[in-house]
Amino acid sequence: MLENKLNVQSSAELAREEERISKQKATQLFDRDMLADKKSGTLDTLLFIHKTLFEDIYYFAGQLRTVNIAKGSFRFAPVMYLEYSVQTVEQMPQTTFDEIVAKYVEMNICHPFREGNGRATRIWLDHIFKTELKTVVDWSLIDKEDYLLAMERSPIRSTEISVLLKNALTDKINDREIFMKGIDTSYYYEGYTAFDINDLR
Repeated sequence: MLENKLNVQSSAELAREEERISKQKATQLFDRDMLADKKSGTLDTLLFIHKTLFEDIYYFAGQLRTVNIAKGSFRFAPVMYLEYSVQTVEQMPQTTFDEIVAKYVEMNICHPFREGNGRATRIWLDHIFKTELKTVVDWSLIDKEDYLLAMERSPIRSTEISVLLKNALTDKINDREIFMKGIDTSYYYEGYTAFDINDLR
């Protein structure tokens, strides 16, 4: 159980409240055009997105994680290198589709937050696509299992996620329903394990 502002003690209840509240906040993000003045592809913008989605739920909203996390056998960027890693990703180019996907994959490997990485980075990704290519991803066209498997494999081979994203691009950049699909529960699975870096020695 993650410590939360709601004082919820049940994982199932926390998941339900997290989904409800984060969707409300995402709606505000879209309806108020809160990303209009934000520079795409930056760490500051990603932190802003995460804070907006989760500030009513978690104390760490909008902050880089302070614990090491893993999903299955894959360990994300160690905390001691995290700030350097995300700053390096921020500097990656984003003028072409392939560059944008590469940047998205690398930010996923960093996994900057304790929770909510998928939802925040998908909105961040769409903001880059919208700014640079005048397109966004229609997440309803991407099968959730295909997406999860492609993201798991992306650190080694990014071809699968690249194909999925390319086939789902749309020019409906001002469609709220398409925007909201990016944080739908069908498209994320958190399930992180926190661990001490000393466990690796």
